[in-house]
Amino acid sequence: MKKIVTSISLLFLLSLVCNAQQWNGLTLYSNSNATSAYLVDTSNVTVKTWSGLSGGTGYSSYLEPGGTLVRSVKVTNTTFNGGGACGRMQKVNYSGSIVWDYTHSSSTYYTHHDHCVLPNGNVLMIAYELKTQTELAAAGGTNTALTSGIWPEKIIEVQPTGATTGNIVWEWHVWDHMVQNLNSSKANYQTSIVNHPELLNVNYKSTKDWMHMNGIDYNPILDQIVVSSHNLNEWYVIDHSTTTAQAASHIGGNAGKGGDFLYRWGNPAAYQATGTAVLNVTHDSHWIPEGCPNAGRLVGFNNKGVSATVSCFDQIMPPLSGYNYTITAGSAFGPTSYDQRNSGFGYSSNMGSSEQFPNGNQLVCVATAGKIYELNAAGTPIYTITTGGALAQSHRYTTCFINNAAPPQPTITTSSNDLTTATATTYQWYYNGSLISGATSQNYTPTQSGIYVVRTTDANGCVNVYSQGYAFSIATEIEELEGKTISI
Repeated sequence: MKKIVTSISLLFLLSLVCNAQQWNGLTLYSNSNATSAYLVDTSNVTVKTWSGLSGGTGYSSYLEPGGTLVRSVKVTNTTFNGGGACGRMQKVNYSGSIVWDYTHSSSTYYTHHDHCVLPNGNVLMIAYELKTQTELAAAGGTNTALTSGIWPEKIIEVQPTGATTGNIVWEWHVWDHMVQNLNSSKANYQTSIVNHPELLNVNYKSTKDWMHMNGIDYNPILDQIVVSSHNLNEWYVIDHSTTTAQAASHIGGNAGKGGDFLYRWGNPAAYQATGTAVLNVTHDSHWIPEGCPNAGRLVGFNNKGVSATVSCFDQIMPPLSGYNYTITAGSAFGPTSYDQRNSGFGYSSNMGSSEQFPNGNQLVCVATAGKIYELNAAGTPIYTITTGGALAQSHRYTTCFINNAAPPQPTITTSSNDLTTATATTYQWYYNGSLISGATSQNYTPTQSGIYVVRTTDANGCVNVYSQGYAFSIATEIEELEGKTISI
């Protein structure tokens, strides 16, 4: 695999000297419908180009460790259409060879907008699914104008299995989590919508392209997913630790609530709560990751957040309690407004993204203007790329990340009373979604039952990888020890 050459690396190092306040890395972007993708350094030198890609970019593009491009691709679908149309997902290695080319498109489903690569290499995808007017009415929907049906959302996790194949190993459907208060003969009837914020009101702004989800992110410490909705002006958090069967129900998973919304924010009116709508067309919901200022906050692009012609991106600290989120019954989820807002970079009528860096800087993609800015901690632009066309998102990666493939996802096993994982460079343990201070060894001795996660770092210190959650029971360990025969 050919990687970044020495001369380019020298230019990159020189650019760091000249722009010491910028965050070290290469910016990835691909314009909408383009067959090329680019890595550009902080002096606007193009370091890498993927050209002649198969199919136009549908929406977003990301890199996996080792420099593999993971991109959505637009394919024609006669049932589903509109902005963010995809239907196809590709992984293209650094040399330009397609290593995975997967299609999820038919007359009853179609992937669209954003995707997210998980620590195990599987890919989360947002997809429409078709429900008929009859099915809508059976769910208590009252919009009789939707004669061609309605497009509620689903999320699928796809495990690549071959060059063009994949297994759907987990899925979630919003259709399993509907509520209405107009028809008491329906199974999803509740007298109060506001007392059921975990469910979606089937009669709130129901249109064909109903929610129009457009951003998805994964929190490996909590094993939770956040998605953003353009049309309903909300961010939603759901539990990924469930089985598919549990995700279709209201019980199970780390949070104990199945596939119901654990948290939602941005538009209290969507569940008949009192409060101010902060989000006004939103994209790119995500968590600020570990190692960055304000880690754990949720962030999203707010296209009309300041005004009808001025965009921003907003940060909030959600009221997390364990794996759940606190709320006063009959009220809206807090906070009542954003904790931090960045604006002053222009307007994007749709699309858009932001990314937070360890030094406090932030990358913002003003999508329809075709501009990418790096903002310093004060919110002042210190770097600009003009891409020559609209683009949904942009992201920055260190050369160390690009040059080194991810190690296998760590697994947790038990050895006597200890939890242990494979040998790595560094370790960090977590309990029930919270970092355990000082737990930075290969082994950890738990003192209480719960869900444990370990984060390891590869040999080059470039890539962090998180394990799946491991359910540990003190009572089970004691029973097993008591049942052993000890020879003297």
